[in-house]
Amino acid sequence: MKKTITNENFQELLAQGLPMLVDFSATWCGPCKMLSPLVDQLADEYEGKAIVGGADVNDCQNLAMEYGIHSVPTIIFFKDGKPVDRSVGAVPKNVLEDKLKALL
Repeated sequence: MKKTITNENFQELLAQGLPMLVDFSATWCGPCKMLSPLVDQLADEYEGKAIVGGADVNDCQNLAMEYGIHSVPTIIFFKDGKPVDRSVGAVPKNVLEDKLKALL
């Protein structure tokens, strides 16, 4: 299940040591709505192997600024607590899955 990522729980999730995919999106964003079901699928498929979550940029402005989110959707991939890759815009599931697999 996709985690809801907030300014408050982000560091705690990152500290778990699992690879992490964070979907920075917004409720008003059309491409974000297209990408969200794919992220949900990845969350289910990689449960226990990776943390897959979503952060609404309107609610997580500190995180969005810290990671230089200039457009949504932006997905950032984290390994060992550090950002290692990113994807901007709506992309096919296999692109996201390949990037996530590379972190495992």
